[in-house]
Amino acid sequence: MLKKFTKAERGWIMYDWANSSFSAIIAAIILPNFYATLTEGNLAAGTWWGYATSLATLICAVLAPFLGTMGDYRGYKKRFFTGFVILGVAATAALTFTDQWQVILIFYVLGTIGFNGSCVFYDGFLPDVTTDDRMDAVSTYGYGLGYIGGSTIPLLVGMVLIMFGESFGVNATLACQLSFLLTAVWWLVFTVPMWRHVHQVNSVEPEGHVFAQTLRRMGSLLRRIIRCKGLLLFLLAYFFYIDGVGTIIHMATVFGRNMGLDSNSLIVVLLLVQIVAFPFAILYGKFSKRIGVRNMICVGIGTYMAVCFVALLLKPLSAMGSTPLLMGFLALGFLVGTAQGGIQALSRSYYGKLIPAESANEYFGFFDIFGKFSAVIGPALFSLVWGATQQVYLGIIPVLVMFVIGMALFLTVPKDMKKLEK
Repeated sequence: MLKKFTKAERGWIMYDWANSSFSAIIAAIILPNFYATLTEGNLAAGTWWGYATSLATLICAVLAPFLGTMGDYRGYKKRFFTGFVILGVAATAALTFTDQWQVILIFYVLGTIGFNGSCVFYDGFLPDVTTDDRMDAVSTYGYGLGYIGGSTIPLLVGMVLIMFGESFGVNATLACQLSFLLTAVWWLVFTVPMWRHVHQVNSVEPEGHVFAQTLRRMGSLLRRIIRCKGLLLFLLAYFFYIDGVGTIIHMATVFGRNMGLDSNSLIVVLLLVQIVAFPFAILYGKFSKRIGVRNMICVGIGTYMAVCFVALLLKPLSAMGSTPLLMGFLALGFLVGTAQGGIQALSRSYYGKLIPAESANEYFGFFDIFGKFSAVIGPALFSLVWGATQQVYLGIIPVLVMFVIGMALFLTVPKDMKKLEK
């Protein structure tokens, strides 16, 4: 599948394969399920998952513009990338050795910071490894391979351990912890192609004091973004619609468990999302060539609106028994899978084609702050509505509102935007 890509493009794509194990096992499926089991019946502990997610992404959002700007200096990008990868891998491995929910939250926050921090520099490498005309394909293949490989293979191993581990003397707690260790090893090993083949091509030379220069460049970039109405509108739209995407990813397991799905059924539903997301991420890239990237992003936002409506309909199904509820969740999972990878990949490449390659990392730092601040707001609003109403399904309402606002703003983005000058 990767023969048509250059060595640098393949190395870049493989990091999606590497870090997607964290997205699936730690952020979305096994760790949240493990946490929900540990805290079952403890509403306060349950809602803290959303607050911990918001704290981690808030830290990343605050740091992202500074880190992104620093990463543009020659030789800095790979160093920062490596530092955050090591932080994420170490925190993920540490989850293997605890079953205390408070300690789990600490390592989850640190792992999320490592994951998100590395992605600031990973995204910033995109203009270093490819050209504008190949960017959509490279970005969507990254997400696609991440889903089918990085997410699915470690997740399947974890599922086998959880479902059948008792036959081999491995209880459910140990099975989950072994899957966390597998995630850390997988992440580390498959980052090697990125380290070997991806190098910083475009850079900015430091002049004088690096810290002071970084602050000046951040202020200058912010003024350029504000003056460019089209880019600002896109970032605002992205802020709102990616909020829904991130909230659904982070809160899906807690939502499913509190709606009445058992652990095994929930894992099957979330595995379905990973499997469906692989071909559809690739299809988003192919269809973007035929009908345009903008139209495909709109398709993705519209699909997520439908996801929210289906989620609100699951409440009456929960009263009809486990089988109708499972069928409803499978339909929900299929819908999520059709849009999850594509909308993220095309948003990344759409933005990447608008910004100057020499300053890609600082621009992606601001791109990341818009995305990460939305992930602060979404889980927090979900948890607040859930806590106030005692009904977990009502937490979907603010998520739906975010998608509606995001779509409205995205439709105002000019269709004839040009690439920005350095």
